[in-house]
Amino acid sequence: QVQLVESGGGSVQTGGSLRLSCAVSGRTFRSSAMVWFRQAPGKEREFVSAIWWNGVNTYYGDSVKGRFTISRDNAKSTVYLQMNSLKPEDTAVYFCASSSFLRAGPRPDEYRYWGQGTQVTVSS
Repeated sequence: QVQLVESGGGSVQTGGSLRLSCAVSGRTFRSSAMVWFRQAPGKEREFVSAIWWNGVNTYYGDSVKGRFTISRDNAKSTVYLQMNSLKPEDTAVYFCASSSFLRAGPRPDEYRYWGQGTQVTVSS
């Protein structure tokens, strides 16, 4: 059974930082592209960042470029999202997801397995 467990969410003030983690079990992590999405109340799920199996190719949504950094540790089967310079509009539930392929992009339907999400709240 594949499991993705996010952690690291919380409440911070504008300009603060958080580091999200997503631990994966039950599948071959090192051969999977990984992604972070987020969803705010009343809004559609939004692509945040993706990383390919090699840890080299990374992609970001326009709203987080220059502030967020995605990385992965294949030895720990974990993907991270370092979030700096947080803004109130970053408030959302953040989900990680795993693809069945080495490479994947910004569409939710490219990812087969999903975590339960972790809440990030940024106050002004």
